[in-house]
Amino acid sequence: MNDQSSVSYPGDNATPAEVSSLANEYRFAALLLLENGRPKEPKSRAPFRMVAIHAVELYLNAFLLHSGHDAAQIRGFQHNLAARADLAVELGLALRKRTHEHLHTMSQSREFLITRYVPSGTSLSEINRLKATLAEVAQKVSASI
Repeated sequence: MNDQSSVSYPGDNATPAEVSSLANEYRFAALLLLENGRPKEPKSRAPFRMVAIHAVELYLNAFLLHSGHDAAQIRGFQHNLAARADLAVELGLALRKRTHEHLHTMSQSREFLITRYVPSGTSLSEINRLKATLAEVAQKVSASI
């Protein structure tokens, strides 16, 4: 019989700085992937979207860890960027209204899942909006850590 309370998850002991550093690597990779996108071929931008969304999630995780939340609590959010953003804002992360709304929109539309599994993903964020959200979250979280 497996006791779930004793299950160790990768990253449970990661510091906020380590998670932020990992987020930086994903952000750099996302920007490189964006360069490979081809005009009029939305699928060619899917790798950028996937990696950019993951980077945003990691930045928000780093901020929440820095603010005293433990990894298990954060893991409970699954891929819900809105819940992470709401808590981060409550804890003092000053996101622009448009960025905060974009994080909610991405969660409501399940953009993370659509990007991963739907080749002709509709209802996805504009590339420039996603890039701006990534840049703002990266800058503000990095400044706070």
